[in-house]
Amino acid sequence: MEKIKQYLGIDWGEKRIGLASGDNEVKLALPLKTVSTLVEVLQVLQAEEINIIVLGKPQKMSGAQADNPLWINFYEELKERGGRQVELVDERLSSLAADALDGNDFEKAERDEIAATLILQSYLDSLL
Repeated sequence: MEKIKQYLGIDWGEKRIGLASGDNEVKLALPLKTVSTLVEVLQVLQAEEINIIVLGKPQKMSGAQADNPLWINFYEELKERGGRQVELVDERLSSLAADALDGNDFEKAERDEIAATLILQSYLDSLL
């Protein structure tokens, strides 16, 4: 039987970073919290005993990579300082889907958590 792995889904934004958690046993992503800095993300990695990070990768609707230097810096720092495997997932439309799920009647912080949940759920659904 495969060991249970804990996952952290991340919807990165310049002002807010939405987080979600899940595992490979139940394969259900749940909103966790919204933070503002990489340091806070690293604290969550420790507190939640995360094994694998699933980071939303910004892409243009055409499928081309959106070259945001701030996201690239976050990704590189996360790989270096996080000490865990980082999986990238296409995050196109995750924020719009988050809006649709809650009918736009919620705070931006919640929107980021829901977007992170959608990113992580997409990854968990791809696991065999």
